[in-house]
Amino acid sequence: MSKSDQKINPALPEVLENMIVANDQSENHVSVGHVPTNSDNEDECDLNEDDDDEEDHIYINEEMESGREKILISHAPQERIVPPLNFCPVERYLYRSGQPSPVNFPFLLNLNLKTIIWLANEEPQDTLLEFCDTYNISLQFAAINPDGGEDDNPWDGLTEHSIINALQTIVDRKNYPLLVCCGMGRHRTGTVIGCLRRIMGWNLASVSEEYRRFTGSRGGRILVELLIEAFDTNIVKIDKKQAPAWLVTALNE
Repeated sequence: MSKSDQKINPALPEVLENMIVANDQSENHVSVGHVPTNSDNEDECDLNEDDDDEEDHIYINEEMESGREKILISHAPQERIVPPLNFCPVERYLYRSGQPSPVNFPFLLNLNLKTIIWLANEEPQDTLLEFCDTYNISLQFAAINPDGGEDDNPWDGLTEHSIINALQTIVDRKNYPLLVCCGMGRHRTGTVIGCLRRIMGWNLASVSEEYRRFTGSRGGRILVELLIEAFDTNIVKIDKKQAPAWLVTALNE
């Protein structure tokens, strides 16, 4: 006997009677079931296509807080922004890197460079020379000693004269924005930046840590660290009225 054929006991409270009737109706509805139609299948396919479309697009919604619409990124930017090897900001408007190549020029244009200090003995690539000439960027050959010729061995560290030559340019804010670079942006650039940190009052442990950060798996050169340690910071003449603000702040501390 099914529940629908059961007679409701007159002794049951009215609330329980209503519950029994409701259960009977729900079971009858389930037993009938739902036969899917073609229209249901079409609606389900449409929903799946909509989900696929949403997964194909990546939305960047950085402006949600301001109430702006989502931004759809449909293709990569036409201009590639690639920094030079071992590029890193040193201080405000002062940067360091390896020798820039043509793929790095769009990036350098965003820095509005006024001066590039080239620390290697050999000439930089012709493309870099043409880039500096086209955009009126002063290219300083700090490793060239007009009194004693250029440094003898391009694999050796810089001479004291070369370091002072580069630092005198760095401590004058009229040369900014400024990039210090050599072939790989490691040892020669690291020597000049290390001596600059000594002028700023950094301790030797911090100077060595920064230098080694750019030397790669081979590590730093002990001669470079000894040169930085022995460098006489009083040789560099600094006019605080012409010096960058960050350098003046470091000297006053």
